[in-house]
Amino acid sequence: MAPLSPAPFVDLPRFMGTWYVIAHVPYFFEEGKVATRDEYRLRADGRIDNDFVYKDRFGEDDKRWGGISTVIPGSAGARWKVQFVWPFSTELVVVHVDDDYRGAALVTPNRKLAWVFGREPTMEPTRYEALLDRLAAQGVDRNALRPVPQVPPTENGD
Repeated sequence: MAPLSPAPFVDLPRFMGTWYVIAHVPYFFEEGKVATRDEYRLRADGRIDNDFVYKDRFGEDDKRWGGISTVIPGSAGARWKVQFVWPFSTELVVVHVDDDYRGAALVTPNRKLAWVFGREPTMEPTRYEALLDRLAAQGVDRNALRPVPQVPPTENGD
């Protein structure tokens, strides 16, 4: 498989803040979680506080899992080494960020994990489809991506 093509440049201060996980190819810890989001804060030393915030079920309080990300030198901000549990880490590649920094696509180098991020809990279908297309173009199995419930269903089941 061809190497990933990272985004040419990620403006880290613009990337910081809250990103809702709109869809993902989940790993064991994400499985079954709802209302998930990543919160990023750039530190003075250049590393990034990386909090994964989630609920096991709607109606419960948020839970938080803190990590640290380090931008890989020479990657123009598009490759990060992420560590939530010492000594384990993984690499994340930002393969796309929309010009308005409202949507993003991230993937691990082996393409087994991937995420569609948005600045709001819901995303308009055209942006969502475009981000799925970006991941598929990088070799991610589009059928493996699952939407993440961000808002509780309404009374009538919508």
